[in-house]
This record gives sequence, structure tokens and C-alpha cells, in this order.
Amino acid sequence: MSNIPSNAPYRADIVGSFLRPAELKEARKQFTEGKIDRRQLKAVEDRLITDLIAKQKAHGLKVITDGEFRRSYWHLDFMWGFNGIEEIELEHGYQFHGEETTPGSIRLTGRISGENHPFVEHFRFVKQFEEEGTTARQTIPAPAQLLAELYRGDNTKNTEAVYPDFDLLLHDIAEAYRQVIADLHAAGCRNIQFDDCTWGMIVDKDYWKAREGDHATLENEAEKYLKINNLALEGKPADIAFTTHICRGNYHSTYACRGAYDPVAPFVFAQENVDAFYLEYDDERSGGFEPLEYVPADKKVVLGLITTKRPELEDEAQVKARIADAELYVAHDNLCLSPQCGFASCEIGNKLTEEEQWAKIDLVQKIAADVWK
Repeated sequence: MSNIPSNAPYRADIVGSFLRPAELKEARKQFTEGKIDRRQLKAVEDRLITDLIAKQKAHGLKVITDGEFRRSYWHLDFMWGFNGIEEIELEHGYQFHGEETTPGSIRLTGRISGENHPFVEHFRFVKQFEEEGTTARQTIPAPAQLLAELYRGDNTKNTEAVYPDFDLLLHDIAEAYRQVIADLHAAGCRNIQFDDCTWGMIVDKDYWKAREGDHATLENEAEKYLKINNLALEGKPADIAFTTHICRGNYHSTYACRGAYDPVAPFVFAQENVDAFYLEYDDERSGGFEPLEYVPADKKVVLGLITTKRPELEDEAQVKARIADAELYVAHDNLCLSPQCGFASCEIGNKLTEEEQWAKIDLVQKIAADVWK
């Protein structure tokens, strides 16, 4: 008998972000340039999020999100919402294959805490559209992602100046997340998804080439990221479905990392205290299904077999065959289907149209209906 909460994941699911309409991009640009104020920007966001949620329901989704329409980035906007963290820009963005991202990042101004996080209010707006059979989801970057950003390049010096005691930093990050989780729960949130690129990062060979000589090991990094994620989940409300999405980068249809799950499966799959794993499996960069044997029998796996990086629709028979292959390691009833990532992890979005985006969602729905009759 599974102990997985029924409010996520779903047979036909999503990762969370959707392509930003041109009107939204223009409004955010005008806000940045000082041509409209925050109230005017919010009015545009509210209206377009309302439209998006109506489309999610019309396409049969049982989960609704705000599409991350109020964010520039899938992760940094959330981090900027913590007390003790400010927004900065670095000289360079993240290096993806064939493209460099915009250069946003974070800097500590003091100890981190989670009171009055703006994402709680963002969630309340989505919550009002819940109805029987739908769940409002809040997606946030995993605590491990915040930890990694604090030690990204020159950020390390500032982080160590504010937190010479690493254990205190872990404590404060976990406590800040627990505060936000408690506030989201009080606002009616029953489904939280941690988005996490750290696992995809540390299985990439090029990542370790760049770190030659600093004495770090994959095992030490994995233990550190597992520890901070689980610390943040200590005392979690029993009626929230906590899930995590593991990613290798998703920016303008490019990627950052490659590498199979095998080296990190004994850590994240076997030991992270979440109810389900949303996993990229849309191409060879993610390896095979064998590491899924580490997933406990009482947890679910959402197979990201439909890509958001290209507009072409996948072959239904091939997707069904891959689901059958995954059943060698995870029970049929514990599998679900989704796109491999969001459609717009950053506001630039991937290289496909809104019509092509919804065709991908419809394909997920059709295949899931056939496989799990």
C-alpha cells in the first residue's frame, strides 16, 4: 500500500513553467525601464496567469501553476525573496552548450531567513482557482540549488565572509526553507516541487574537469546536497506532497550538463525524503533506467520522456515502449509521464510556439490515458 499523497504526482503531469506571452515580456521590460509601476505589472501578470490556468484546465491537467510568469529565472527570483540575499549580476552567465545565459546571481547581505517570502502571496493567487480534481502546485528551487549558487565562482568569498561556519549556513538555509514551507502550508499549499540541477551537474564529466585540484569528490558533493535538502524537509507537513525535479539545464532549448543518474542514485533516489521524482529522460544525456532500482517501492517516478526543447512530437509507440522498459525497475502503478522540463525555465523560453507547447501537453495526456487505463 503506497503512502504517497494523492495530490501529486499525476499520470499526465507537468514540471511547471510555460512560455511567456509577448504581452507579459513587454510589460516586464516596461517595468524594468520604469515606464509602468509594480501595480500595473501585477495587473498584467494576474490577467495572463488567469488565462494560463484556464488553458491548463482545458487541456485536462489536474495540476495548475502560475507558469512561473512572475519570475525571470526558475531559481534566482525565489532566492532573492529570502531575507539576507540581494540580486546581483556577474560578469558571465551560466555556460550552456552553444549559449551563455543572462548573468543574474545572488549575494549575501547578512544571515538568511525566510519570513514574508513573496512567493507565498504568488501561491495564494493560484490557490483561488483550485477546484475539485485540481491541485495548485508551488515550484521552488531545491535548497541544494541555493547552496550551489552561494559557492558559484566569486560568490564564494562573500559567502564565507558572512558564514565562516559552514554548518551555520546549512542550518539557516534549512530553517529559511522550513519557514517558507510552513507559510505556504498555511496558505493552503498541498503540493511543493523542488527543482534541482545539482544532481545533473555533479554527474557531468566537464564539471569535474573544471574542478580539478580542489580535492572535491562526487560522493562528498552528493552527501552535502542530500543533507541540505533533507534538513529543509524535517518536520514537513504530512498532507503536502513533496516532489523533486532533477534537471541538466534548460535555457532557450539548450542544456548545461550530461550524464546518467547512476553515480547519484544511491543518494538522491534512495535517501531524499520526497514522495516522487520528476526525471529527465528525453535523450541520451540522461542514461538508462537502471538507476531507478534505487527508488523505494513506496515512491513514484514521473518519466520526462516528452521534450520541451524541440517542437516535433514524439512517436507514441516509442514513448510507450520506453515506459514499458522503465517498468523493469519501477512498478507500473508508480510511474507517471510528463515533459522532461518546463517550457520556459527562464523568461526567454524554449524554441517552440505556444501552440506547439500545448500539443506536447496533449500528447502526454493521450499516452498516459492509453498506458494507465
